[in-house]
Amino acid sequence: MSGKDFDGAVVIVTGASTGLGRAVAVEVASRGAKAVVVNYASSAAEAEETAAQVRAHGAEAIICQGDVAKDEDCRKIAAAAAPYGHADALFNNAGITKHAANHGDLDAVSAEDFQRLYAVNVVGAYQMIRAARDLLDAAPKPSAVVNTASIAGVMGIGSSVPYAASKGALITMTLSLARALAPKIRVNAVCPGFIDTPWFSKSVGEDGLQRMRERVAASAPLKVASTAEDIAGPAVFLASPAARHITGETLMIDAGTHLGYAPLGMR
Repeated sequence: MSGKDFDGAVVIVTGASTGLGRAVAVEVASRGAKAVVVNYASSAAEAEETAAQVRAHGAEAIICQGDVAKDEDCRKIAAAAAPYGHADALFNNAGITKHAANHGDLDAVSAEDFQRLYAVNVVGAYQMIRAARDLLDAAPKPSAVVNTASIAGVMGIGSSVPYAASKGALITMTLSLARALAPKIRVNAVCPGFIDTPWFSKSVGEDGLQRMRERVAASAPLKVASTAEDIAGPAVFLASPAARHITGETLMIDAGTHLGYAPLGMR
């Protein structure tokens, strides 16, 4: 149990209406955060549910609609934390994908697919860091950014080539900004594998999701299919005081799935 290691913290979470973003928002609230900015792009009702769970743990929840692909929206999201005078952590969790299971079908995706995925998954994260930088710099102790990448960005697998490419770019950007923003701001990334969230059920349906759960659990070395809460703990760790000497790290959180692929030459 990590106790109240986020006591008094101000935290911004993008893409927090469901899934991993919600789990992160609730986790930091349960660990003593003073305020959590709950960003969402389109799911207002689900963002309200996240906010209710955050408040149930005693934290203030500030709901802020915005598409991180738009710089003005990123500035609006960061501004939601401005009344507190600083931000202790930013979780760049907002992300989208394009499903094209056959990576060899080069006509399955378009230049527009690449541009939209990069706009949210890479440029959006950059714009959020830029928008929140003054608040992160103003934190009483070194602050933290945690980018949600993916095993796809390391292994070149996943829902589509543009998705894998965008997450690979996000990992590289994590390294660049970890150097550029030190020593005041730490920047790390998490690389989940399968996460049992609406992200998958919306694309493959409930029956397809159940088959996916079973397939993932059978193939992963740890023989489990991860939930959002399983990923949130390690992600929040990277923003916690316990990780104060960690920056520029890419943490695989995939129940060991990556072990079935080639060695990580990039690590």
